[in-house]
Formats: sequence, C-alpha cells, structure tokens
Amino acid sequence: MSIWFKNCTLEDIKRTSSHKDLTHSLGIEFTELGPDFLRGSMPVDERTRQPYGLLHGGASVALAETLGSLACYLTLNPDSHYNVGLEINANHVRGVREGLVTGTARPLHMGRTTHVWEIRVVDEKDKLVCISRLTLAILARTDA
Repeated sequence: MSIWFKNCTLEDIKRTSSHKDLTHSLGIEFTELGPDFLRGSMPVDERTRQPYGLLHGGASVALAETLGSLACYLTLNPDSHYNVGLEINANHVRGVREGLVTGTARPLHMGRTTHVWEIRVVDEKDKLVCISRLTLAILARTDA
C-alpha cells in the first residue's frame, strides 16, 4: 500500500524541479519512488566537496532535507496542507571523495501535525555515509 496522497510518478516529480534551486545547483536527481520511500542521488564533485576533498556534511544534509521534505509533501493534500522543516540532525559516519551518494527517505512518524522522516545516505558500495532525521510541521493552508 502506498503512503502518497496522489498517484504521482517519478517523472511528475522531476518535472516540478526548478533549474534555479538548490536541488539543481547540487546536482540532486530523484531516482526512485517506492510505495513508502523516495530516493535520490547527488554527485560528489566540486559543488559538494569541502576543502579537504571530502563530501561536505552540509551537502549531505541538503540532500537529506530535500528528499525528506519532498517525500512528506507527497503524502499531503496540497490543496489543504503543506509542510515546513522544524529540525534536522545528521551523523556523518564515512567520508566520500568521488562518485555518487544516494539518499532514501522513509517515514518514522506521520502524525496530523508533525512528520518525522529518516534519510539514509549511502555511497556507491551501499556503505552508510550519513544518517539523518528530519522533523516537519504540517500546516493548514490559509489561502485555500
């Protein structure tokens, strides 16, 4: 059973991404939409490395928040509700110098007023790079 509000596809998600936002700037691509997860990848390159040549922790967090926020949004009726981030934390457990990292966002809690999502970021060998937890507020639209 799917957790998504509407039957959307990965292509629908890709079409909504702007070429002028952080997602585009960091090279984040949405790669898979499952019944209860959203997955995306990001290159480890000059846009996402810190001065020592390793994947920047902030880039990992940006990938995590992008995936978790969008996944949360996809569970809501956009005519009546939207979500905003309240808190994100991340543990960086492995350095990466090149290649792709892939994040997978899955819900831990989907309440009426808050959601909590876990985002696991792994390297190309499926080794854990970063584990993140994102808490979002669910708000009623006042312009509807």
